[in-house]
Amino acid sequence: MQLVDAELQESRQVLPGQWLQQYHAPALAVSARAGQFVHLRTGDWSGLVLRRPFTINTADPATGAISLHFREVGRGTAWLSRLRPGERIDMLGPLGQGFQVDSRSRHLLLVAGGLGIADLRLLVDEALRDGRQVVLLYGCRDASEVYPSSLLPDEVEYLVATDDGSVGHRGFVTDLVLDYEAWADQAFACGPLPMLRTLAGLVAGRKGRLGVATLGRKRGGGRSVPPGSPAARKKAFLQVAMEQNMGCAVGACLGCVIWGVNGPQRVCREGPVFAFDEIDWDATAGAATHKR
Repeated sequence: MQLVDAELQESRQVLPGQWLQQYHAPALAVSARAGQFVHLRTGDWSGLVLRRPFTINTADPATGAISLHFREVGRGTAWLSRLRPGERIDMLGPLGQGFQVDSRSRHLLLVAGGLGIADLRLLVDEALRDGRQVVLLYGCRDASEVYPSSLLPDEVEYLVATDDGSVGHRGFVTDLVLDYEAWADQAFACGPLPMLRTLAGLVAGRKGRLGVATLGRKRGGGRSVPPGSPAARKKAFLQVAMEQNMGCAVGACLGCVIWGVNGPQRVCREGPVFAFDEIDWDATAGAATHKR
């Protein structure tokens, strides 16, 4: 974790109300991994005391550039969207636990809902760099919110689902998952909680649908792997990046806690990436409903 003074190089609106910004931050570009985030300090004039968390959208160690993709939803993001190239901003990062890709995985299935694409975009670059194949399934409400294919490498197989059918599949993005579950070695997702909950339910029944049989332990197969460890997350077919409001982003304030099967989990420290079977989906969904 480092505190850096990052210079804005480019800022553009890529979708209605959504911005893509590129910053020169070499220390972050070198150390960032897919799924991690930075904590930004907004301008003093805004009257906002807390930093704001943003997922690292892309990172290029060669140029020292990182990018952030965000939606303008309040005073903090409004201030950020009005920055101009050459202005500087205080960033703390990289923070959190990123995605864990097994070295043996060759086929990665990525599932994004709306702005959840920002959590998966760096994983696309890392996977292609390592010679893996990537299928990206993207869901949103209608054609106006479809993530531009021009922002993706040509090597990615990209499929879209819209609620109203104005582009691609008519329905939810989770409807497309079963077509790729046999092809994929691992799956990674980020999006609205209902989408992730549905996806976790699908994955829970994957072995039964594919007819995977348990024939007995392999040598060394009895070794215990601590839940929540990188090794345990690599073994899970699905990893999810959870999105929560954060106060401190270093695990002290407990403002971003979700419910795990083994008790409360801090999204900023134990996450934001979790194996799908680490999360108590019913309790987490119930807590989210109560907050509203």
